[in-house]
Amino acid sequence: MTVFNTWAHPYEIDPRFSKRVAYFSMEFAIDQALKIYSGGLGFLAGSHMRSAYQLRQNMIGIGMLWKYGYYDQARNEDQTLRVQFQKKYYPFLRDSGIRVKVTVNHHPVWVKAMYLPAEVFGTAPLYLLTTDIPENDYLAQTISHRLYDADHSARVAQSIVLGIGGAKVIEALGGADVYHMNEAHALPMAFQLMEIIGDVDEVRKRVVLTTHTPELAGNQEHELSFLQQMGYFNGLNFDTVVRMTGMDGPIYSHTLAALRVARVANAVSQLHGLVSNAMWGHNPGICEIKAITNAQNGAFWQDETLRLALVNGDDDALRQRKREMKKELFKVVADQTGKLFDPDVLTIVWARRFAAYKRANLLTRDVFRFTEMIERANRPVQVIWAGKPYPFDQAAVEMFDSLVKASFKEARFAVLTGYEIELSRQLKQGADVWLNTPRRPREASGTSGMTAAMNGAVNLTINDGWIPEFARDGINSFVIPVTDATRPEEEQDEADYRSLMDILENKVVELYYRRPDEWLSIVKNSIRDVTPAFESGRMAREYYEKLYNA
Repeated sequence: MTVFNTWAHPYEIDPRFSKRVAYFSMEFAIDQALKIYSGGLGFLAGSHMRSAYQLRQNMIGIGMLWKYGYYDQARNEDQTLRVQFQKKYYPFLRDSGIRVKVTVNHHPVWVKAMYLPAEVFGTAPLYLLTTDIPENDYLAQTISHRLYDADHSARVAQSIVLGIGGAKVIEALGGADVYHMNEAHALPMAFQLMEIIGDVDEVRKRVVLTTHTPELAGNQEHELSFLQQMGYFNGLNFDTVVRMTGMDGPIYSHTLAALRVARVANAVSQLHGLVSNAMWGHNPGICEIKAITNAQNGAFWQDETLRLALVNGDDDALRQRKREMKKELFKVVADQTGKLFDPDVLTIVWARRFAAYKRANLLTRDVFRFTEMIERANRPVQVIWAGKPYPFDQAAVEMFDSLVKASFKEARFAVLTGYEIELSRQLKQGADVWLNTPRRPREASGTSGMTAAMNGAVNLTINDGWIPEFARDGINSFVIPVTDATRPEEEQDEADYRSLMDILENKVVELYYRRPDEWLSIVKNSIRDVTPAFESGRMAREYYEKLYNA
């Protein structure tokens, strides 16, 4: 009988990666079948777990088992966005037998750890925490219902369960050498370690942090008194909390506290390292912030037939496979929208989270120019949008819906729903151009462009996140010139739009239709250049070298 309540792996640990690491993340994008993620943070964590498995690292993941996931992206009768919360069932998970108790708002809450065996999806072992069990009352059961619940009390309760509950699960497994927080969501874990160890410096030696976003929404703040009431600090006395975090109120920054609790932290691109140090470096008592650029798992994301065609130098096979992948994507377009896209037409895809700074609608800033581009008979363009807005962000939902409504009149303009792992893969495989339009420098990494490049989609992008480390303009990608970030947003948007359209109309379209051999050369350079530098095996090794073993 297999035992799930011990720290164990189905492989012999590589001695280079022997240190026991517990990796805490609020979301993991492991497989289409396991819907416990919302976007980039989860995609990064999922690729990390796959590479940990492939490298035989001594790592275990700690996450949450979201009963309703993030949400299911459906459509209303008029095809606008409908947010649907649907119960999920995962027979492949196993009860670890581990149950721990945490305190939320002065009430005991039981946490059960479900086990995802490494062999199911080829990942490091994962323990997924749920409060949706009979031992809890209904309110406690709802803590693990929805990823990123809109209610502040629920969000704090989720951090308590992940952090304190997760740390107690790791204790039950025999403890870890390193506790890695993927964002500050699991910060209460440090307060549980403090209860066990009793020494601030000893706790700090064991904790590391990955900080992802310069956006305020990704760096939560709450009133200190509210967190105390909720039990966020695990019953530690106030003086101890101040010694650990350097904050005595009234507003408590979770990211700043995590930077003081951790021994070392990393930003997720070289540029983000500069931005993060500029954001946080003036605060006393924070740890060093290194830069370890995000990456994605090539074995999972890259089409093998396309890769082999490149390796074998078979240009005809590469072209043919790309055309086949476009046709597969266009079946989805036809199914969802009734539109029949042409595999010989240049196809642009914008697909990622619908956040305001990512500017999903930048390409349609001049609707007449956009319409002319997609309607012309000579050298036309097809455009696909996809992505999940945060379901309670009305402005993001309205932006999504405005694109849906605009697409009704156009045969070469589609907006897709159901943006999860499988659709993401199909979009990257079927795109000719992967469009990325954030306001610089607000995109910490932007890993979707990596997996797009692995599949022969050429990045047309703002020079932000990971792009400065990868892009060779006109050789493996097309880079929109940097705009002065101190200018008003409206001026930035206009300047970026003009540059985008100039590149698209005068370079991308021209090359694709009139110089196809040059276009293919850019496609091939893109595939070659993205690996191994932006493959998650490199990232997983760097975590051990620069964070865990440092």
